[in-house]
Amino acid sequence: MISVVLECRDQEPALAVTLASLVQGAVEGLVAEVVVVDRGSSDGTEVLADAAGCKFLADPDLRDVVRQARGEWILFIEPGARPLLGWVEHLHQHVMAGAKPARFSPSREYRLPFLSRIRSRPSALSHGVLIPKRQAIANCRSGSSVEAVVRGLAMQKLKCEIVPASVLALA
Repeated sequence: MISVVLECRDQEPALAVTLASLVQGAVEGLVAEVVVVDRGSSDGTEVLADAAGCKFLADPDLRDVVRQARGEWILFIEPGARPLLGWVEHLHQHVMAGAKPARFSPSREYRLPFLSRIRSRPSALSHGVLIPKRQAIANCRSGSSVEAVVRGLAMQKLKCEIVPASVLALA
């Protein structure tokens, strides 16, 4: 149903956090595959992806990645981000409704300090992006990044929460 795409570079510990949080979705049949798009890592990212059963692609064209995805929906998420309890049911309902692109709600419990939230410009992926495959293909340009594909999309906010990767970076 859903292909998860993580774009990373030298983010092995953050990737491990995210992959662990996706296990429930795989067990319940929502997550069809996880694709790790590597942008030149020199750490153990490839070994981790392989051990977790992910498809590992070194510096591919993102448009090809999206076209070859098994799921009809793509979940773009940052390494280090963690969807919280209930995310599988919410995403399943959203996908079944055939709705437009969506993002997770930011976690109320785990968030950046107030001044950090004001000063920083969040990434377009900080709350994940769930998008129909056909729309993701249309938004991909040759050589584009995940950030470029999802920036500026009109999205619904899902009722499930996510802990952004930026919170992990502060820990």
